Amino acid sequence: MNIETTRSVLLWCLGINYGILIVWFVAFTLAHDSMYRLHARWFRISVEQFDTVNYTGMAVYKIGVLLLNLAPYLALRMVS
Repeated sequence: MNIETTRSVLLWCLGINYGILIVWFVAFTLAHDSMYRLHARWFRISVEQFDTVNYTGMAVYKIGVLLLNLAPYLALRMVS
């Protein structure tokens, strides 16, 4: 795989991952109560814990996307 193909793949991965992050945030914002009720059936969790888990998950996911997709993409852009 050459550098141009790798850059293209990383850019697509970046777009897809940010799309997933946006869908997660929109679903969390618009369907918060129904999502909480669904998860409260399975786990004993308070609303505050549910919010913390989701925001922490979004933060970790975003950091992963930045480190594993954006940073290599920018490095390959600088090289070529």
